[in-house]
Amino acid sequence: MTITIYAASSSRIAPVYFEAAKELGKLLAQHRITCVNGGGHSGLMACVTDAVLEQGGKVTGIIPQFMVDRGWCHPSLSERIITEGMHMRKQWMAEKSDACIALPGGVGTLEELLEIITWKQLGLYTNPIIILNINHFYDNLLRMLEEIREWNFMPSGQPSPWQVAETPQEALQKIC
Repeated sequence: MTITIYAASSSRIAPVYFEAAKELGKLLAQHRITCVNGGGHSGLMACVTDAVLEQGGKVTGIIPQFMVDRGWCHPSLSERIITEGMHMRKQWMAEKSDACIALPGGVGTLEELLEIITWKQLGLYTNPIIILNINHFYDNLLRMLEEIREWNFMPSGQPSPWQVAETPQEALQKIC
């Protein structure tokens, strides 16, 4: 099994998010789940990568060439796939995954999460999408998404394209 993890590249965030990222990485490795992420060397993305690798697991980093050129690539990835740009990166991340988990993050993480939700609505991605709501990070987004459904900007008669988990353990339980 392979799970794509969307996560912050920022390192200036509260320790609670790093603790969750490390726990998620450990669980992925313990369950022999290959981690796919953006291949970055900082923030929660790197924390998940490091935790997976420390437990003997595998990480595939998918990163655009311009990020490699800027020195943003994690040095110890099990596999590195270099893309021409961000669009191909996101497409490969989706194509290589049996599920997606979104840890807290900035606008890049939000953009990845919303794109995969859109793909699911369109039937282009059929696998589980888990929003890992650590420390209530995604509460406002989840309220907004529910309002979008209530106001009929998104189909409301169908099951939600995403599921919400409060802990890394719960996220994996929803997938495995």
